Amino acid sequence: MGPDPVVKDKLMLFGQFVGEWDIIEGKYLDEAGQWVNQTGEVHWNWILDGKALQDVWMYHDRESGRLAPAGTTLRFYDSKKGFWVSIWVSPLRSDVGVFHGRKEGEEIVLELQDYSKEEAEGEVRWIFSEITPQSFRWRGEESQDEGKTWILKQALSIVRNGYP
Repeated sequence: MGPDPVVKDKLMLFGQFVGEWDIIEGKYLDEAGQWVNQTGEVHWNWILDGKALQDVWMYHDRESGRLAPAGTTLRFYDSKKGFWVSIWVSPLRSDVGVFHGRKEGEEIVLELQDYSKEEAEGEVRWIFSEITPQSFRWRGEESQDEGKTWILKQALSIVRNGYP
């Protein structure tokens, strides 16, 4: 299955990521304010007759080294509103986030619209950058001053599975 041919041009913004990916280098800021290294993988697929995509994110557990599921994102293009809707679900963390996204220059920027966790304060954005057919970077940022300054919370370097 591939993208719905009626809106293929819009769907390929995220459709370009369909396939298997390796997180070769990553880091996130833990609750104590310390950077923690991480690796893992991401699996992207078309769903719902090519009208949407689903990606599953998994990280290697620091203690066991085994892959542990982090969560999944459902993505679709809302042609009436002219932006992407991405719904992040992480049962392990008991959170759900709804993002609106679009291409901005050479990046894809997703901005948080609604979040299930009570402690979520300020603004959150997720950014896909340095996108090539074989690799991309992803980062999560937060702002406590209405977007005047952004704090990096997570950064990942991702390559297509099997790419050196």
